[in-house]
Amino acid sequence: MNNEAVLRFFDAYADDAFRLAYSFLGSKPDAEDVVQDVFVKLIRSDITINRGKEKSYILTMVANRCRDVLQSGDFVFRVPFEDATEVGSDNQVDDEDSEMFAAVSQLPDKLRVTIHLHYYEGYSIKEIADILNIAPSAVSMRLTRAKEMLRKNLLGGSSYAG
Repeated sequence: MNNEAVLRFFDAYADDAFRLAYSFLGSKPDAEDVVQDVFVKLIRSDITINRGKEKSYILTMVANRCRDVLQSGDFVFRVPFEDATEVGSDNQVDDEDSEMFAAVSQLPDKLRVTIHLHYYEGYSIKEIADILNIAPSAVSMRLTRAKEMLRKNLLGGSSYAG
């Protein structure tokens, strides 16, 4: 892949790639390393990405690289999930959102990543299934479980109709 194309992809998708890596790993340095690894791999490879599928392709590469990192014996460092909003994002988090970020950070890794891809990145269930290499029904179940856990944490266990 030519360097100009990779630079365009980096400018367009590096923040999204970082946030996804951070949601997997919980560590800024590890997330930055994963993003760097992915874009270096794109520069060194002769990959052709279908037009309109660039972001999904890059995020799939990030998810796969994160799995590799998590399976390695070297990975142990964790920091709060809220830090992901401070790095690599132009979005500002107000006080109203901080409670939600705190609740999301308490979710198990699989649920947190699924919530991130669906609600923060805007991917459909099928797209998330493709990125995470799981069945769409597993994505739906993870979203349901995550929403139930968030509802309990944020509303103190009371039911929510809305």
